Amino acid sequence: MPSRLAPAKINLTLHVTGQRADGYHRLDSLVVFARAGDRLTLSAGQGVTLDVAGPMAGALAGEGDNLVLRAARLIGARHAALLLDKRLPVASGMGGGSSDAAAALHLLAQVQGLALPDTAALMGLGADLPVCMAAPVPARMRGLGEQVEPVPGLPALWLLLVNPGQGLSTPAVFKALISRDNPPMPETLPHWRDSADLCDWLAGMRNDLQAPAQALMPQIGVLLDDIAAQPGCRLARMTGSGATCFGIFDTEPALHTAAAALEAPGRFVLATQTMPS
Repeated sequence: MPSRLAPAKINLTLHVTGQRADGYHRLDSLVVFARAGDRLTLSAGQGVTLDVAGPMAGALAGEGDNLVLRAARLIGARHAALLLDKRLPVASGMGGGSSDAAAALHLLAQVQGLALPDTAALMGLGADLPVCMAAPVPARMRGLGEQVEPVPGLPALWLLLVNPGQGLSTPAVFKALISRDNPPMPETLPHWRDSADLCDWLAGMRNDLQAPAQALMPQIGVLLDDIAAQPGCRLARMTGSGATCFGIFDTEPALHTAAAALEAPGRFVLATQTMPS
């Protein structure tokens, strides 16, 4: 049965650069994808159905209509039984639902010979859909999320993901945001020599949603301090609208040592690597 990884999406930066009259926010974000995430499998079925399994399946229990089913309807799927192995926490800032929907669209297009939706239709599902539909390589995401361009020269990164075990509402985080008109990243991104050079540059960039998320969930600040204190950590930051935080590490051994040190009941801890340019 054909299957596809729905990788975790990580915002290395997330600059909120304005708000339109309709309430939607303009963004400028450097995005990478992990070599880990959910997995979607497609088989023949009656109508279009979705079953959810995996360690995080319980968080989707009772959700009759999620992004995967909406994506299947959007593309015009037929006789499709979808199985989602849910491994990423829900409402965690890692674009899990959007990545799942993108995996469904790619699988259905491949197996059933359907045309992929255009960017406008994808945006109807969510602002993260265009970047998740593109190749899972480092990308710059601008506008409301519809402007996506690959970023060359970004190396693979040893990445630690830690979620406190609680979801965080994206609308609530945006509502708590004080400044909505902030500087974007430089128009031309630099050429990074290596991951250390990249982390030095990232330290001067921002996630503008980190402060409001931390105000709503103070344990994010504790988590960031804990990650930053681990030997070999070059950068600790929150991804998306939270509450997942990440650390970029010098070496794979340092990454796994930190992962073991940060394990705690109720926490989601994942040691992984990002996909390079």
